[in-house]
Amino acid sequence: MGSALREELDRLPLVDHHCHGAVTADLDPEEFESLITEGEAWPGISPFDSPVGVAVRRHCAPLLDLPRHASPADYLARRAELGWREVNRRFLSAAGAEAFCVDTGFAPHPVTGPAELADAAGAAAYEVVRLEGVAEAVAARGVEAGEYARVFRAAAEDAVRRPGVVAVKSVAAYRTGFGLAPARPADTEVTEAVRRWLASGGRRLADPVLVRHLLWTAVDLGLPLQLHTGLGDNDIRLHRSDPALLTDWLHLTSGTVPVLFLHCWPYQRQAAYLAAVFEQVYLDVGLALHYTGPARSRAILEEALEITPFRKLLYSSDAYGVAEFHHLGALSFRQGLATLLQDRVAADELSLPDALRIAAWTGRDNARRLYGLPASDLGRD
Repeated sequence: MGSALREELDRLPLVDHHCHGAVTADLDPEEFESLITEGEAWPGISPFDSPVGVAVRRHCAPLLDLPRHASPADYLARRAELGWREVNRRFLSAAGAEAFCVDTGFAPHPVTGPAELADAAGAAAYEVVRLEGVAEAVAARGVEAGEYARVFRAAAEDAVRRPGVVAVKSVAAYRTGFGLAPARPADTEVTEAVRRWLASGGRRLADPVLVRHLLWTAVDLGLPLQLHTGLGDNDIRLHRSDPALLTDWLHLTSGTVPVLFLHCWPYQRQAAYLAAVFEQVYLDVGLALHYTGPARSRAILEEALEITPFRKLLYSSDAYGVAEFHHLGALSFRQGLATLLQDRVAADELSLPDALRIAAWTGRDNARRLYGLPASDLGRD
């Protein structure tokens, strides 16, 4: 019974509904370490001496032809010997994804775009448009305050009409947090906020009125809206990234677009509540899975699934930079979900057919349905 679940999940082609590119350059040890932490490389403290560092050495080393638990020095030397193209190919293909939905709005390093990622993985790839980047590009090109709303809307519509775009994303959690007034801002409010923003240089969009306007523009675009919640680097104020702060806004946007809460940790229970009571809400626990590794992925998934309808949970890695994270996220999801479902079947809380359906829904089918990804294009069934 347990082996049937594990085998099903091991061969299930996942849809990674939110990730980023992998670096297209060889990394020195300091660069690699900086990419396996949401913090910084502090003197005397290596990211290898953390749950994610241990998970990389345990679960990623064998894909580089190294023994499990290889030393950091051996791991980095072998990675450099293979080169970034081969490293990316090995880890991206090992993720076992049939499709990746790639956020192209964050690239402080040279990274693969959707097409390059798809080619390395032998999978399909689609694009997620980050709306803050669209707004900041509008400001950088020059715009009158009274024209901003129209020009931003037109630019966003152009961006989502690009081939392969399946969703939009906002990083409002980073810019203002979610303690925003829920209503759509009036035109006069937007114009005045744009004047303030442009007068300050028009760079980082962090005005609460303009973030509200961006979220309502996302609703108007009609595509699924991904929202970063919870875990992030130290630019975020974690207590302001609790998705429950958006409850009033969710009431106002009921019946419009799917809202997908990304990552969620440590607020996976709040996100689960919202998914249980709002038709349009979905969630994943990506990013947390590879930072905790397979050892704790079951616990996080278990909390996310306490009350979440099974058609509301999605899989994502949120991998960025090192392709190890595309693989480690998938591995953590498969192992955590398999052990969770196996125990529920053993306790007669689930039938085996129900457990197999839940595995397919959460790993692949929920994302296919939300993003309109035709199975015939994905080809790994």
